[in-house]
Amino acid sequence: MRCLGLSLIFVNTLSIFRHREAPGNNRTGGEPDVIGRNKKTGEIIFVDCSPESPKGRRSVCYDAAALASRKENKPKHSALGMAAEMGIESLTEQEYRNLQKLGEFDLKTSSWIATPADVRQLGGAMFCDRRYNTVWTYHNGAESYYAARGFRGILRV
Repeated sequence: MRCLGLSLIFVNTLSIFRHREAPGNNRTGGEPDVIGRNKKTGEIIFVDCSPESPKGRRSVCYDAAALASRKENKPKHSALGMAAEMGIESLTEQEYRNLQKLGEFDLKTSSWIATPADVRQLGGAMFCDRRYNTVWTYHNGAESYYAARGFRGILRV
């Protein structure tokens, strides 16, 4: 674990989050780990710490509206739809940047991130990656999907 000194209850919670990723439970390749604790609320923060965007969560568009808008060549799912089914959320830009302080992630892939409503209403969605030792934030049409773009999950307990 990236955060030491946690009680057994928190370790059990991590086990539950990992169980959601277990074989037979629609394993997507996420590597959930404890990355911190919210000092105000006391919540333990779990994030997918796989080196690249989890393989089973790639080739997805941003959300259900984007999925519905595609007339042809629809992806199998959307990032926000998969996250909801798993009981997790997509990272915000700041959460993604904080994750990058713990290591180097998405050197070959990219990850959809939570997108502000005003950007989404205009048809856009945001994603991040790490290239050239820098974390980059970009935009794309929410209906787009790529083999190297997925999403990372966050769970607060």
